[in-house]
Amino acid sequence: MAMSSFAREIDAVLDAAEGKKTEELLITYKGVLYPSTLCCAETFQALDTMEVRKDDVFLAAYPKCGTNWIEHILNDLTSAVLRKEVPRIKHLQILEFGVPEKFQKIKSLPSPRLFTTHLHYDNIPKAVLGSNAKVLVLLRNPKDAAVSYYHFYNKNPGLPNVSSWDEFFQKFMSGEVCWSSYFDYALAWNKHMDKENIMIITYEEMKENLPQGVKQIAEFLGFSLPEEKIQSIAENATFESMSNKSQETHGKFGPILFRKGTVGDWKNLFTEAQSQEMDAKFEECLAGTKLGARLKYDKYCKY
Repeated sequence: MAMSSFAREIDAVLDAAEGKKTEELLITYKGVLYPSTLCCAETFQALDTMEVRKDDVFLAAYPKCGTNWIEHILNDLTSAVLRKEVPRIKHLQILEFGVPEKFQKIKSLPSPRLFTTHLHYDNIPKAVLGSNAKVLVLLRNPKDAAVSYYHFYNKNPGLPNVSSWDEFFQKFMSGEVCWSSYFDYALAWNKHMDKENIMIITYEEMKENLPQGVKQIAEFLGFSLPEEKIQSIAENATFESMSNKSQETHGKFGPILFRKGTVGDWKNLFTEAQSQEMDAKFEECLAGTKLGARLKYDKYCKY
């Protein structure tokens, strides 16, 4: 099957990154690191004036928490409700990617529009957070997120290689990675998770019962679909199914994006001392919070 337009687009981005020096691969905007092949200051500035429709849907996720997975499910749910394939233009969908001119094209996209972002709560356009647009927030246990992010850094030509897991672990813990600190990200959403138009989901919950997760997302969006449709969307969204099609959907980015898709992979890299350091950080930041409870840290992050 032919590659999607997004796959061709991302291949061009990866090719452009190949010859760049490490320091050229990152930009800093308002104190946060971003990949220079995908983000620019002008787009961040233009984001502030983005017009939001009440039926827009936003997926907010810290990197490597299952963004592409949930985005795929949202696309399939929308297509099922509209009973037609909805064209998805990836560089338009991810808020912080691309050039500022894209916001003109965004205005002409048909509703319901689906957008994705890794931006911290404070950096998401005020028009999004001030509207009644639905925001789905995706998180994953921090140990697996860190390990997945480490492999992503080293397999992705658009990001600087890290010499070792130990080096990356320290960067992750101090927030010196693209899109900054996992813990700051989670803490910001913890303050807003009770709002009616915000729904928190976790990677682990989706893994435990995918059909149930798909059904809950559909209900949150106000989509009414028969059980068999929910079931088929879930089957189409397994790691195996998405990984097998990744060459055509994501081009060269496929193998970079789809690595293992498991829970508990952190045990293959974390030392005892690193595990204890993250346990202490979680205790300090998220223990006793509603979001902390949802992450089931003791279940997924303890030996």
